[in-house]
Amino acid sequence: MIIHTDRDLSLSGMETFTPKTFNIPELVGIGAKNIEEHLKLYKGYVSNSNLIINKIKEYEKDPVENVYVLGELHRRFSFEFDGMRNHEYYFESLSDGKKEINKDGELYKKIEIEWGSFENWLTQYKAIAMTRGIGWVILYHDKQTGHLLNQWIDEQHLGHLTGLSPVLCLDMWEHAYVYDYPTSEKKKYVEAFFENLNWDKVENNY
Repeated sequence: MIIHTDRDLSLSGMETFTPKTFNIPELVGIGAKNIEEHLKLYKGYVSNSNLIINKIKEYEKDPVENVYVLGELHRRFSFEFDGMRNHEYYFESLSDGKKEINKDGELYKKIEIEWGSFENWLTQYKAIAMTRGIGWVILYHDKQTGHLLNQWIDEQHLGHLTGLSPVLCLDMWEHAYVYDYPTSEKKKYVEAFFENLNWDKVENNY
């Protein structure tokens, strides 16, 4: 899995997070400038997650006096933390060069069982990506039932399915494609994303 980060336990046992590095080659349809700026934004989510952890530690010294501040910090933490983790899935799936999905692999077979064909799944996933607004499309694996599910996530964190593991994450915030396409052409960005996927990475998540 790629969701772990390096850990520093200097905050009295509380975890802090270190930005991951990704080996992203030249991509088709997604420019180097967009990736460069996007990675800066990802690092911002990591920094803000660390900042909020520190602030929570500080305000917890008087939890009664700071109850409302702590409540808002915890709400904000889910946004920053999920922004960090979602991006780690996203960038990892674009790392180390394009690789086609293994049609004899377990993920491909499971997608065909769930949707009737890989093409049916892909059509649904891309359609969800065209949802109005900012957010993510995530293919989840429900380990309790064994099922796969496609889901739209508002912003970074609203709509995540509890207990399900992300398999494939597609960033549909405008920052993911703004240097390459106007918002009216975001469908071209979706197509470019799939043109560059390293399906080995995605299959490892499953």
